[in-house]
Amino acid sequence: MLGGNMEFREIAVIGLGYIGLPTAIMFANSGLKVVGYEIRKEVVEKINAGKAHISEPEINTLLNRAIKSGNLRATPNPAEIKGKDAYIICVQTPLKAGGSPDLSYLEDAVDTVAMSMRKGSLVVIESTVPPMTTIRMAERIERIIGMKAGRDFYMVHAPERVMPGRIFKELVYNSRIFGGITPESAELAEELYRAFVRGRVFKTSSTVSEVVKLMENTFRDVNIALANEFAFLAHQYGVNVFEAIELANTHPRVRIHTPGIGVGGHCLPKDPHLLLWPAKEDFGLIKLAREINDSMPLFTKDLLFSALRELNVPPEKAVVAVLGLAYKGNSDDTRNSPALAFVEAIKDDVAEVRTYDPFVGGTAGNIEGALNGADAVVIATDHSVFKEINWGEVGRLMRTRILVDGRHVVERPPRGFLFKGIGRGDL
Repeated sequence: MLGGNMEFREIAVIGLGYIGLPTAIMFANSGLKVVGYEIRKEVVEKINAGKAHISEPEINTLLNRAIKSGNLRATPNPAEIKGKDAYIICVQTPLKAGGSPDLSYLEDAVDTVAMSMRKGSLVVIESTVPPMTTIRMAERIERIIGMKAGRDFYMVHAPERVMPGRIFKELVYNSRIFGGITPESAELAEELYRAFVRGRVFKTSSTVSEVVKLMENTFRDVNIALANEFAFLAHQYGVNVFEAIELANTHPRVRIHTPGIGVGGHCLPKDPHLLLWPAKEDFGLIKLAREINDSMPLFTKDLLFSALRELNVPPEKAVVAVLGLAYKGNSDDTRNSPALAFVEAIKDDVAEVRTYDPFVGGTAGNIEGALNGADAVVIATDHSVFKEINWGEVGRLMRTRILVDGRHVVERPPRGFLFKGIGRGDL
């Protein structure tokens, strides 16, 4: 049995995606020997060549440092992760079509870890999971290898709390929660993560940790849904919802979020469903917020079609340019992107949909190519480059000048355009 003074030397990170790869890099650059296990062989090859497959500031510099030091290597071979001091699981937990969680990726990862770990290993789940999942995964390991959780191995839920574009800074300075199936498990997790974590650390049970993570993102989702309802009302009352929110937020106890074309990413569209999934009763508010936020691409479609009607452009003959495919600005992450939902919502009702995203790509190679001959342009992602567009210049390329802003990128509507924006009831 291990004591609270274990020295971690070799660890394995399971899943080298948006969270797993940065986490592996941070541990490696802190002096630990890290093997990253990833089933996608093309991703393994890129990482071992010092090239990240995801977009994040500084990632290639930090990855190369980790690879050249000899502290980090990636592998698709589970035999190479046997006997490690700790295993950190960073795999996706998406939703199935009906809204229930798909835990197959997590279960596969846990099975791989169970067949690889030794007595005394620490197993950390960073993936966002429904309440009580960590306990069930510990029981799954017990069934596979016959060891006892909390005695022969240690199990923790340690939710990631980072934002794309700031991952490396936030991995170091954000506070962390370690939810152990036993108090000693949480203590060991803190000891491991103190290799690079400088933020505050809170230790609790695994189920509390799971609920906290889901509550954080559900709060944001519900707040955004409220902001979106305020945007609906702004259109009725003829006000600029962004001005109203800015003024309301001067109150010391008010912090209203920002309305927009929808909510995306791997957390907010999913986590409320994970929170509700094991519950015996649905109280209504959380599910309603999800429905409101999921409806925003269709609300944006209504704004677009209203503008087309005003200028007598038949939708079936309209060429629409969509700027942005990522779910958030200055990122290449398209997971659950409302921009993609918007494209899907309009593609059968217009003549052509063109897309451009400087981080993701699209059907057009640049903004000019997307707008040339277009009847309408819709801003679906708040990339910084879109805030610098000279609308006077690009407007001359368009057949009809309609601008629909789904992300409050354009504060002052450009001359010569019919402008529609979510929450811009003042126009």
